[in-house]
Parts: sequence; structure tokens; C-alpha cells
Amino acid sequence: MDLRQRIDALMPSVRDELTELVALRSVADPRQFPPEECERTAEWVRARFEALGFADARLEETADGSHAVVGTRPSAREDAPTVLLYAHYDVQPPGNEADWRTPPFELTESGGRWYGRGTADCKGNIVMHLAALRAIGDDLGVDLRLVVEGSEEQGTGGLEGFVEANPDLFRADAILVCDTGNAAVGRPAATVSLRGMVNVVVTLESATSEVHSGMFGGAAPDALAALVATLASLRDEEGNTTVDGLDGGQEWTGAPYPPEQFRSDAGVLDGVSLLGDGTVSDMLWARPAVTILGIDCPPVIGSAAAIVPKAAARLNLRIPPGVDPAEAEAGLVAHLKAAVPWGVHCTVETEATGSPFRAATDGPAYRAMASAMHEAYGVEMTHLGQGGSIPLCNVFDELYPEAEIFLMGVEEPQALIHAPNESVDPREIASMALAEALFLERFA
Repeated sequence: MDLRQRIDALMPSVRDELTELVALRSVADPRQFPPEECERTAEWVRARFEALGFADARLEETADGSHAVVGTRPSAREDAPTVLLYAHYDVQPPGNEADWRTPPFELTESGGRWYGRGTADCKGNIVMHLAALRAIGDDLGVDLRLVVEGSEEQGTGGLEGFVEANPDLFRADAILVCDTGNAAVGRPAATVSLRGMVNVVVTLESATSEVHSGMFGGAAPDALAALVATLASLRDEEGNTTVDGLDGGQEWTGAPYPPEQFRSDAGVLDGVSLLGDGTVSDMLWARPAVTILGIDCPPVIGSAAAIVPKAAARLNLRIPPGVDPAEAEAGLVAHLKAAVPWGVHCTVETEATGSPFRAATDGPAYRAMASAMHEAYGVEMTHLGQGGSIPLCNVFDELYPEAEIFLMGVEEPQALIHAPNESVDPREIASMALAEALFLERFA
């Protein structure tokens, strides 16, 4: 059998293994799920790769208390190039389980897709790696290194620090960061640009306590109204992000994102306009974008006729390559403080920052992967950006400047990663496993 036939024959076992993985509730937050779930998942991953020739596969504890699965599989060739395979086994919390059409930790097939938390992000990529390596078998012409981390979704930086402290464990000629995805089902893509981010919490205080809105309203300053006015300053009438000092006019030069496809992928309601004066690709991948993630204020149900003395909001600012996160942080903080009305007291606490990333696309690994993707899918590979940041890519880029970093994976817009009803199309697992197997053969 050729590689395609082998992978097709492996797909029933791929489903079985993904079913086992999805059932492991590996949310790396002990406040929500027992840490034993992550430990069991890490051991599951370790054992599977050990059985595929990673004889030294082991668990390494990182600074945040999570465990990364690391290992090596050497080839018989003395001059073999080295490829590092990456994925993560931790998943996002399911959120409100009532919003799921199927149980979040039970793989369920519907409409040809496999539903469940982690099916696409990122347990689907783990089984993709396993399928690719099983299809190749023992005839491997590259040295392999492996890292599957356990706290990527928490953003606590455990693996980044471990890589920096142990650079020789992960040194490679090509690094396959399998945590992104394709433009659509059947449309292969390399993610070549990642936006960085700045997360802050802005808190406004106007009085020492609540006071009756009938007795004091009209003259007493309202912290919630001040917060609304402050947040409104972050976008203009067209929806462009308008943080002082940030360039909002860059243009995307890669594959376009058709507006109607985006409307469908994002679930935008009829009659609601898309934001910004650029193309969809410009707004997603080339320009800063601020999102209000949450607001602390009285809920509608149970609220009193009182003036709110304190309100807060959590903000996420995405920044494109070329923007320094420290400068973006300073600009956002300054903008917020300058926009607060009525002398209301303002504090801004920075939660986290992450640098943007742009991959080189002119080396032998990219050529080998483009060829492999074309054979696997029958169409040319495109280049995409992604709004999410993967700080590990910047660590790899700094430590191994000669390595080619390739971002890929089984996700696509219908996967709804991080949202209720996450799913994966099994055809994407099969096609990406074939592309990876072909790449490993050609890069050798």
C-alpha cells in the first residue's frame, strides 16, 4: 500500500484514539478540573509515542507545574536532518455545557464531523502525528524530536522557559508547530503570520459606595458610564481599532479571506456589518484589533436603582508583526487613561503580553511541505495569518535562527476552537497526516 492507502486504513484507530483523548478532561486549571486528568493525558501521549520508536519518551515538569512529553527517535542515517514535532494535549474549558449540542468530553459524530473539546485544538494534531508516523513505519530518513506540552491554553509560559533552559533538546532543522490549520476543509495552508497580544484589566472608580440613582443621579459620577465611554474610544465609527500610536493601515499580502466566507465562518447575523475599512484579511492579520473580553458590573437581574461606583473590563489587544508588544502595552495604557471622563480614577493592570511572529517561507522545508500538501490535497498550499499568538514560536526563532518553523494543523474555520461545539473534519486529519508523512520522506 502507498502512504495514502495506509493512512486511510488507519482512520478507524485514529477515531478510537481521539475518542480516548477527548474523554480525558485535560484542562490545565486545577480550579476547574483535577490535575490528575492532565497527568493521565500526558502519560497517554508518552506511551503512544514510546511505542512508535521514541524510546526515551518521558514527562518533563515545567515551571508552571505542567508536564511536557519529550523524546527523540533517531534515524539510521548519520547525516539525517532533524525535525521537531509539536502539539499540546491541554484544552480550553468547555464553558457552559448547556451550549453544547453534544457532550463536550465525548467524541460524537454528526454530519460527518467529530465533535468534542480538543478534537481540533489540539488533540486532533496528536493523532495526526501518530497516523503519519505509523504510515511511514520504520523507514524514516530524518531524526525526530518531540514535544507535546500541557499548558498552552493557559498561557503560563511553562514550556517556553523549559525550552530556553534546555535548548539542545529541541534543536532542529525544521519545526512543525501543529496548532493552527487550513483555510477551509480541503484547502491546505501554512500559517506564516501570528499576531501578538496585550491583555489588560482597566478599573474605574468614581465614589466610595453605591448611592440611590433617584437621589443622586445626574450629578454623581457613574463609573460604569465612564467605563462605557472609555471603551467606546477604542474603535471609530467603522470599527477600526484606534489605540493611540498604533498603525492601523497595514495591508495583508497573502491569501484573501472572502467576506461572505468569513461571515459564514464567524456566524455573523444578517444585516450586521463587518468591521474596519480594510479587507477581512487586513483586519484579521495585518492590523491591531482590540476586543472587550469581559466586564465587571452589576448584572441585569438583581441590579438596584443605584449609581455604580466601580467597574472594570478585561481587554485583549492583538498586534501584527512589526509591532513591539511593550510599545503596544504602553500605548494602550496611555490611551485608556487619557480617555477616562470626569476625572474618574483609573488603574490599568497588565495580565500578559506576547510578541507577534512572521515565518520565513523560502527554505527547503517550506518547499518540501508545499509539495507534500499539493500531493495530499490536490491543490496548492496557501499562506494565512492567525489572530492568536503562539509565544513558543518566538522562542524557537530566537534560539534556532537557522531552523524553518512551519505552522500547520487540522483546524479550519468550522472547527470552532475555544467555543462550544468544537469539532474536526476527519478528512482533515487524514489529509494532514498524509502531508506530514510525505514531508518527512521528502525532507529526508
